[in-house]
Amino acid sequence: MSRTIPVKAEHDYEIVIGCQWRDELISVLSNYRRAVVVVSESMGQRVSFPVAHELEIQIVNIPDGEDGKSAENLEKLWKAFGDFGLTRSDVVVAIGGGATTDIAGFAAATWLRGISWIAIPTTLAGMVDAAIGGKTGMNSEFGKNLIGAFHSPHRVLIDLSWLDTLSDRDFSAGMAEVIKCGFISDAEILNSIEGKNLLSLRSDRGLTEELIGRAAMIKADVVVEDFRESFAREVLNYGHTMGHAIELHSNYSLRHGEAVSIGMVFIAELAHLKGLLSTENVERHRKILSDLGLPVSYPQSAFPELLPLLFRDKKTRGRMLRFIAISDGGEVVRLESVAESEILAAYERVGS
Repeated sequence: MSRTIPVKAEHDYEIVIGCQWRDELISVLSNYRRAVVVVSESMGQRVSFPVAHELEIQIVNIPDGEDGKSAENLEKLWKAFGDFGLTRSDVVVAIGGGATTDIAGFAAATWLRGISWIAIPTTLAGMVDAAIGGKTGMNSEFGKNLIGAFHSPHRVLIDLSWLDTLSDRDFSAGMAEVIKCGFISDAEILNSIEGKNLLSLRSDRGLTEELIGRAAMIKADVVVEDFRESFAREVLNYGHTMGHAIELHSNYSLRHGEAVSIGMVFIAELAHLKGLLSTENVERHRKILSDLGLPVSYPQSAFPELLPLLFRDKKTRGRMLRFIAISDGGEVVRLESVAESEILAAYERVGS
């Protein structure tokens, strides 16, 4: 039995959790004449499906992961759209992880100044974060997601059977975004996860589906309140300021969720130094994350190279770094004008 979460952004759409993606997609595509299906290479062999005779489909493969979010692949998609004759009454379908939905959504946002697109996330991170909310984009030499557009999908189809295709590492990385939602908004997420390891969590499909639903609802609620990330939506960046810097510094050898996991421990330490978070709650971050196989430290020697990368964060205003933190009472707090010495002191507690 599927569950539907409505999202009211620049246009209304639905997140459908627990569906059969082929059946749902065929139903949705009956409203279109042409569709370009953008699929990550590892998913390519899994996306064949019967469609109505009248529908013309073009399948375009792009590299897996962050390698797919490049200017080169964006141009590849534009060329495919042009060669196929995609019009404003046609649709783009993105099947893959968060990187695939990010770049396909951005291509849809920029083709003819915006055409419809459908997200079919195949990773846990995509299901609870990347495919929801309409933030599309690409990476560049200057940083991650600094080039992009706000362009909501027409529908998000979450088929839980995709979870069976994930490695333990990818499932664990996706859980970082779920845990983030627990810290910023829903304590029940943390209570449900606490004391569990990766194996026990993966084997409990009912709990996994509940956690996906809770995280997706948090993302949807925040997006409804602040679609263009003016202020309120920044809470979803908990752990991401340092996380994005670490992800870029690692040359994407770390999964997004792995970098965010380290970023959450860092910001917990910074909040502790500011008197906002107790030692017990800092250690709670470490234990919940590490129990699920997520990293909680990064090389100490990396700090001089990480510091300038922090200033590329989208929340930065001029030369003022801004961080999202939480207090012991569960309140989300914005830390502004943080001294470099404080950042270093917090990082020293994360550095290995």
